[in-house]
Order: sequence, then C-alpha cells, then structure tokens
Amino acid sequence: MSMNTPSPSVLVEAAVDTFDAAVRAQNTPTQRIELCGPLTDGGTTPSAGLIARCSEMLLTSVNVLIRPRVGNFVYSDDEIEIMKKDIVVAKELGVDGFAFGVLTPDGDVDVQKMAELIHVATPLRVVFHRAFDQVRDQDEALELLVSLQVNGLLTSGAAKTATEGTERIRQLVERAEQRIRVIAAGSITGTDVRALVANTGVTAVHGRAFEGIANALNA
Repeated sequence: MSMNTPSPSVLVEAAVDTFDAAVRAQNTPTQRIELCGPLTDGGTTPSAGLIARCSEMLLTSVNVLIRPRVGNFVYSDDEIEIMKKDIVVAKELGVDGFAFGVLTPDGDVDVQKMAELIHVATPLRVVFHRAFDQVRDQDEALELLVSLQVNGLLTSGAAKTATEGTERIRQLVERAEQRIRVIAAGSITGTDVRALVANTGVTAVHGRAFEGIANALNA
C-alpha cells in the first residue's frame, strides 16, 4: 500500500460533544460518531438529553462515551454502578454502541469490571477507549480485550499523537490479526491521516478534526 493510496474502506469516527458537531459529522463522509460530554478534558459521559436528540435525529451510527469523571481510569464500585446505569439509559435511548475502559491500579485492563460493563452493554458494540494508552503492557492488554470480545480499541500507540506512535500502532494491527479493530486516535488531521493509514494498516481512525480527515481520505 503506497502512502498515497489508503484503503477506501477506512472508517472515520468523529469525536463530538455537541449536537451541532454531530450534525456536521453526519454531513461529512464519516461512518460513526463518538458522542461525549465536554471534550476539554478528554470527555465524559454525555447527557441523556444529548444522547436522545442524536439518536432521534441522526442516521449515522452513534457510540456513546461512558466515563463518569475526568482523571484516571481506575474506578470504584460506586463509579462502576454509575457507568452501568448510564449504559442502560443510553441503550434505552437507541444508541449503537459504547466506548469505555477500566484499569487496575497496576495499569492492567480490569477484566472483572470490564466484563460487568460489557454484560450490561450486550449486544451492542463496545470499544475500549484511550485508557489503552495508559496500560502497562499493550500486547497483553490487547489479548485480554480479545478474550472479552471487545470490538475495538482506540490508541495513539502510547505516543503523544497517533503519527508519533505510527510504528507501535502498526505492531498492534499486526498482533490483532483482525480479531479486534485497532482504531488510530490522537491529534489526527487531514494532513497526516493518509500517511498514517498507509503506514499502520488501520481500518479506522478517530478524531475531532473529522471534516479534514474524512475529506482527505475521500479525496
């Protein structure tokens, strides 16, 4: 695959935190929206009202971020119960999937708590979000997520940006062997997305600059 001919089947997921942004995403060649609360700190669970409006008015597939607070991804039992309730409410409002992630204090995927949340989210799609870039061992974490039957994972390859993490993302794509979808994320723009796709082999990218990304991939 040359740097100028990325796969035409690359899914573009737009990270949005307002209804207006969600509408803009639907009007560009994006295939999926990740709906979040304010993205200033990486996003938290969006309001039920925002979820309902997007579900009612949009045709684009909607994943909802489930994150009860900013900060780390080590959650108490009470926080897990809050996340479960948020998943139940979002399911009732008609969303298509979820993005969440739970880590242990040692920096591993918290398999037990993830399994509890996945059970509530079933049968909808589950993506493990950027908590993946804070795990102790990404290869081990990927295998754990495969065993949990998670559909996808978001990653910058543990680098500041996805472009800087290109080599690591490529390694994760190879390890995944299509058992789980590796979704590149992290300050991706229309300027660098084609090279990123070509050099990593990812079939999905995620970002806030979704208009530039989608236009570049469809140019």
